[in-house]
This record gives sequence, structure tokens and C-alpha cells, in this order.
Amino acid sequence: MAGQRIAARAAACAAVAVTALAVTGGTAAQADDDIESLPAEQIADRSRDALLDVRSLHLRAQGDLGKNRPPMTIDLSLDRSGNCAGDVDLGRNKGKAEIIKRSDSVWLKPDADFWENQVPVGGSAFEAILAGRYMKASASDSRLRPIVQGCDLDTFRDLVSDNAGTSAGTFTKGKVTRVDGTRTVPVTRTLHGQELTAYVDTEGVHHPVRITVRGDGADAAVDFSRFDEPVPTATPPADETVDISAVLGRAPAQS
Repeated sequence: MAGQRIAARAAACAAVAVTALAVTGGTAAQADDDIESLPAEQIADRSRDALLDVRSLHLRAQGDLGKNRPPMTIDLSLDRSGNCAGDVDLGRNKGKAEIIKRSDSVWLKPDADFWENQVPVGGSAFEAILAGRYMKASASDSRLRPIVQGCDLDTFRDLVSDNAGTSAGTFTKGKVTRVDGTRTVPVTRTLHGQELTAYVDTEGVHHPVRITVRGDGADAAVDFSRFDEPVPTATPPADETVDISAVLGRAPAQS
């Protein structure tokens, strides 16, 4: 289903951050010295711990993850209560979908390119039924389970935690640089022919503000911002939504 395709792209994005931040798996020592003076592995540990502690954040991932995955863009705010708001653009005119999850409800609004490319059989019928409106479902609807899981920051945190505990790869620390005005220290992990670099805020809690992956066909970046800021609460009005059961029930059966 369409939702599973969206969730697969989001999972690929999360994997970038997981690989960059899953370092030693231990608790980073809270040294009083400047983070810039710490070894690369300790900086990465501290950055990972800071990311695990946030209650909400905004992430924007864009680029090519390699291995025949098309370029994509994910722009999403999400929190540990399972709320989210944003969109996924599959790139190369393959389609875009807006996603909103609030409490026990999920809204999904794919564009025309999405229906044409991601649902070649019956997609035009879905588009005609929705007529620019959102498809709405309960968060417990199994057909949208991948989206519900992808909208929960705890899912992302579990990926980071579950993949911690490895010191594979080579770690290096770069020179201090600015990312969108934030002073950061870059830490690069070279692993399986790829360079994964976390740009760690030198001030405050030391969140990663950007993670990049380069090499082996990949060229992508994930930006993090709005740490602990609330996810937007606006939801589509009733006259701009169609129940998912009505949509699926009226669409032609796929062969």
C-alpha cells in the first residue's frame, strides 16, 4: 500500500542517523572541558545521548542514499507521543504525500504524481475519489501501521539504541565549522566504504544538527532542529477529509 512505500523511505532516512550515531553504546562522560577537546568517539557518544533525550524534534532529510534508492526529501516534525506533521517527497516526480498524525487519527494526502507512480493500478481512481482531500484513518488501522510507527520519535530512538554497542569503523574529528549559523564540531565515521559525518553543536546539550552520508553511491544529509518544541497541532477539517474505508471500498480491485 501507499503508506508502506512512504514508511520505507522514512526508514532509510533514519538508518543514516543510526549508523552515524551508534558508537560505543556506553554513557558519555560529562566532562567539564570543552567538547571540542574530546576524542571523536566521545563526541559521537555525547551527541547520541543528547538525541535520545529529546521529547520532540524536526528533521529534514534529503539526497540520494545509494544502492538504487532514488533521491528523496523528508520534512517532518515528530514527538515521543506519536504525533507528527510534515511530508515525504519521493523525488524525480515520483510523488509527494503530506502526513499528519494527532492522537488517535492519521491524515494522508498524496499528490497526483504519487498515485500515478506508486499505485499504478487503481491510483487514478483513488485520486478522483479524494479530489484533493485527505485520506483519514484511525491510528490503529493496520493498513497505515508503517506510517504510525514512522511518526513516533520513540521508533527512531529505538533504532539508535538497538544499533548501539559497536565500535566498527574509523572515527576522525574535523575542524570546527558552522551549520546554518550553529557552531559545530564534525565527527566522521568511515564504515563500509561510506563516510558518515555528525555535526555536533558545541554549545548547550550537544545535539547533532546535521548528519551526512557520502560514498558508495550515497550523497544525503539529515538536518535536526526545533529540539523539544511542540509538533504543530493543526488538523484538516472534516470537509477536507475522506474516511480510508470509503476510499478503499470504492476503488477498483487490483489484479
